[in-house]
Amino acid sequence: MTGRAASELHADVLVVGGGLGGVAAALGALEGGRSVVLSEEYRWLGGQLTSQAVPMDEHTWIESFGATARYRQLREGIRDYYRRHYPLTDAARSDPHLNPGAGLVGRICAEPLVGVAVLESMLAPFRATGRLRIIQPAVPVAAQVDGDRIESVTLRGLDDGHETTVSADYVVDATELGDLLPLTGAEYVTGFESRRDTGEPSAPEAAQPDNQQAFSWCFVVDHVDGDHTIDRPEQYDEWSAARPAYWGAPMISLTGPDPRTLETVTRTFTPNDDAPGDLVADQRADAGDRELWTFRRIVARRNFTPGAYASDVVLVNWPMIDHVDGTIVDVPDEVRADRERAARQQSLSMLYWLQTEAPRPDGGTGFPGLRLRPDLTQGPDGLAMAPYIRESRRILAETTVTELDLSIAASGQDGPAVFDDTVGIGMYRIDLHPSSGGDNYLDLPSRPFEIPLGALIPRRLENLLPAGKNVGTTHITNGAFRLHPVEWNIGEAAGRLAAFCLDRASRPRAIRTTPGLLEEFQSLLTQRGVELHWPHGVSGY
Repeated sequence: MTGRAASELHADVLVVGGGLGGVAAALGALEGGRSVVLSEEYRWLGGQLTSQAVPMDEHTWIESFGATARYRQLREGIRDYYRRHYPLTDAARSDPHLNPGAGLVGRICAEPLVGVAVLESMLAPFRATGRLRIIQPAVPVAAQVDGDRIESVTLRGLDDGHETTVSADYVVDATELGDLLPLTGAEYVTGFESRRDTGEPSAPEAAQPDNQQAFSWCFVVDHVDGDHTIDRPEQYDEWSAARPAYWGAPMISLTGPDPRTLETVTRTFTPNDDAPGDLVADQRADAGDRELWTFRRIVARRNFTPGAYASDVVLVNWPMIDHVDGTIVDVPDEVRADRERAARQQSLSMLYWLQTEAPRPDGGTGFPGLRLRPDLTQGPDGLAMAPYIRESRRILAETTVTELDLSIAASGQDGPAVFDDTVGIGMYRIDLHPSSGGDNYLDLPSRPFEIPLGALIPRRLENLLPAGKNVGTTHITNGAFRLHPVEWNIGEAAGRLAAFCLDRASRPRAIRTTPGLLEEFQSLLTQRGVELHWPHGVSGY
């Protein structure tokens, strides 16, 4: 039910936040036979995949293993959507590993709205039966807590201000910034923990709670005939002069740090210049970011019948739009609004620079044919609907995954990090973007890992579960946990855990500490297509 929910509702499970983790949590609980209320701040479900417009960042082995069955349903659903509805070439249509954008950041680079359509289709049967109610756009504004138990959460509609109080047996925080944690009094941490607290060699001596990864306001462009130059952004002079000490050049340029080496490099930007068709996205072999046109391309016109597209379509999520001038977590609303507007101005300044000043291969300057595509993103100022969030508030959990678990250098191992209470698996390099505290990239070769159930269990609250970047990681290991397939796995495990606890009249903490119950829950996950262990011989990168 959208926008017309009663003032009071009850469900077995309330999921606040409809990003990938939230949708996965809802599906997990629904497939466990439970009723669910799902809320979402923006008009699209899907979070980083859709409203934030970022195509899937995935590991090397994603086509064979390393994701849940439901996440694979999402991936294949996107491919099938293109096959059913788009004028693909015969070769593209028959390709079992179709990558619509042929982008080099991941194996499935696609338009945000396609992700929305597939996620909606996955939820549709449960909406039709009434077991799933969706309230959007809406945000949590209050919570009723009795001791160590959340009784209800109040949601406020952003269109009409109408408030709906939802009581539930389990509450899942799937918001992008961990918004339920302060509302419910949950213990949490932000930014860098201290080396004393975590033992991490890359952590600072003292905690830095306000030192958090940059967020970015992404946008989509193509390149066609004509002059499509936008109005000069109000803050263009400010952003074109910005030059962090570690950047090696003005930030609004094609020059900046290489995330893995920190060497200052100048990238190329060549609109509609096709990379060879046999190149396959593989973050283990190559980050794929030296040519920015193909890096996060979401439509490759060569995959479609001649004339279908006048241009490729490209997502701009590049280092140059990382907003490092302050966090949006635990600040007054007016400060957050100012910083979000500044991030949009930074992105618009990058676009304007590309249109007017960027060096062209022919020796000229500017690409006036670059055209902003607000129709594909539907967000403020023609940009994405929501900012791309890399770091959240994080629960103080029964298990905190640290650099000592994941980093190859710190652990001395490159095989998988193993946990007895595994509820899934994931893999990504520890990839931290420049931060609000003035830090450059931190990029560490990492091990594949199992996701411990203890990272999903708050130390005190009994019926709160995280379903995204708010799990029990550190600032550092969040860099490996924050990508699409891991967020989905965390959310799915949380939703299935809530349903299992209700079936067994037990609590998450008891599931984890009771061998028979843990084994039963892990068996259930396996039956539902959640992989709990990496195959033998898989190593990190």
